[in-house]
Amino acid sequence: MMKFVLKTLINAVAIWIAAWLVSGITLTNGSWGHQALTVILVALVFGVVNFVIKPIVKLFSFPLFVLTLGLITFVINALMLWLTSWASGRLHLDFHVDGFVSALVGSLIISVVAWAMHLVVRDED
Repeated sequence: MMKFVLKTLINAVAIWIAAWLVSGITLTNGSWGHQALTVILVALVFGVVNFVIKPIVKLFSFPLFVLTLGLITFVINALMLWLTSWASGRLHLDFHVDGFVSALVGSLIISVVAWAMHLVVRDED
C-alpha cells in the first residue's frame, strides 16, 4: 500500500512540474490546496490509465516497437497523458492537455521527473 501511495505522489509531482513547464498543459487556477488535490486525483487517473490501457496498447503495437526500436514508447506515453486529460475532463477535474505536441512534451517531462524522483526516493523492494 505504501508503494502505491509513493508512486502516486511521485506521479503527482511529475504532472505538476509538466503543467508548470508546458504551456499546453493546464491545471486549475484555484488555491494551492485545490491544485494539490486536483493533481493527486489526476495522478490516480494517470495510474489507472497506465495500469489498464497501456499494456493493451503495447501488445497491439508490438510490431511498431520492433520497427522503431522502441521509440513508439514516446508516442504511447503521450497518448496515455492525452487520455488522462480526457478522463479528467469527464471526472470534472481541472486538468487539460491541449494537443498531441503538448502531450508528447509533457509525457517526456513526466517520465524524466518520475525517473529522477524514483532514484532519490527508493522503495523497500
